[in-house]
Amino acid sequence: MRGTNTTANTTTILSICTLLYFFCYNFNYSVTHHCHAFTAVSSSSSSKSKRVVLTREKGKNDKLMKTLAKCKRLKNQNILLEEIPCIEHAEGPDADKLVPWLQRQKYSSFASDYIVITSPEAAQVFGTAYELTMRPYIGKVAAVGKATREALVRLGIEVDFVPSKATAATLVEELPEEMADGSPTRVLYPASLQAKETLQRGLEKRGFEVTRLNTYDTVSTTFSDGQLTSAESASVACFGSPSAIKAFVENLGKDKARQILAACIGETSAEACRQMGWSEDMIFYPEKPGIEGWAECIADALLVSSKEVAEMKTL
Repeated sequence: MRGTNTTANTTTILSICTLLYFFCYNFNYSVTHHCHAFTAVSSSSSSKSKRVVLTREKGKNDKLMKTLAKCKRLKNQNILLEEIPCIEHAEGPDADKLVPWLQRQKYSSFASDYIVITSPEAAQVFGTAYELTMRPYIGKVAAVGKATREALVRLGIEVDFVPSKATAATLVEELPEEMADGSPTRVLYPASLQAKETLQRGLEKRGFEVTRLNTYDTVSTTFSDGQLTSAESASVACFGSPSAIKAFVENLGKDKARQILAACIGETSAEACRQMGWSEDMIFYPEKPGIEGWAECIADALLVSSKEVAEMKTL
């Protein structure tokens, strides 16, 4: 009976801590400034600024803005970066299952061979539970992408495997099997409720045993009147996830959204744009997902935008 009460109490603590994390995270960011003038060297004080909308979650655009500020290709351009978060995070339906699952890791019959983490947010939620359970044995950790790996390392969690390309499909192809006595490789996959089934279905086809826990949810934001006006006047919208694209379209409507050039962090977001009706010539994305490649694609999109404006002036 004592063990049951301890588990229940720990689970309650996790739920409270998770709620506090989401509240404090959102409250802290709500007081920051969302509009940034980016003029490395303005070619003309009278030239009109090109608006670039950053749609990532609150507080997660800083690295991209710093990279854009260093981009030589954007020198002499008048650019206005504006943060309009399209999504925010909330507790998922399986959040209270993560602590009990980690507590069972000390028993070999329940232990997983891999924990697969696919986003910095998933890393943060997992890290909270990991600390609450006194950092138990968790087997090997696989991270999708550099940003996710860095988030785990900051939490003191060693990463054993990163796929050659930061996509679920590549991880499915490349994750090594960890078979013992003919048993299937066991994987824990703490995920967003909105995440597609690509990862677990692909690993299951390879014979892996996958436990998916939807530990957090990604929900769409509603733009204010000012944000809506800014988004509609943007030259380029920067997307870091399919969820952000979905929310952007929900706020603007398909017709208006598809008139704006889409600069995507990677192939997954680019495909989401296609599914939402963007034409191929309106979508820009790097071969390998990442901040540096993303910044270069934003520069590509701005170059196209500049040419379109110049052509309109000659008509």
